[in-house]
Amino acid sequence: MPFNLREISALSNNYTAGPEGGTANNGSASLSRREMRASNMTGALPNLGTLSSERIHTGTQDFEQMLQSLHDLFEHDRQVASQPDATRCGICYLHYHLSELHYQDEGFYTCSNCAHSLGQQHLPMIRKQQKL
Repeated sequence: MPFNLREISALSNNYTAGPEGGTANNGSASLSRREMRASNMTGALPNLGTLSSERIHTGTQDFEQMLQSLHDLFEHDRQVASQPDATRCGICYLHYHLSELHYQDEGFYTCSNCAHSLGQQHLPMIRKQQKL
């Protein structure tokens, strides 16, 4: 299968579309494809060298603190869930002692935080919780 010189030139690293559709000036004045991609920033993320190390360090600390906070929250949730008088909040699904929950007329329990966020809004539930 013979190759067209124009097709081979288009696949080379020094291809620039000229009026003839091939390489301009025999490839001598063209930019390499890598250079064109490196200079075209459309949709690209910022260069890692432009981010300060302090910002990266702070972001890492924030992430680690968030992970630790979630770990503590779920550990506490598991401890409460193991108690016989515990059930879930129907909104945030975390476990609470029954004394900390309020049963809504719509058929689900809410913790104080979710009840406060819910306010006077009515929230229909597809699956109702049995009142204990």
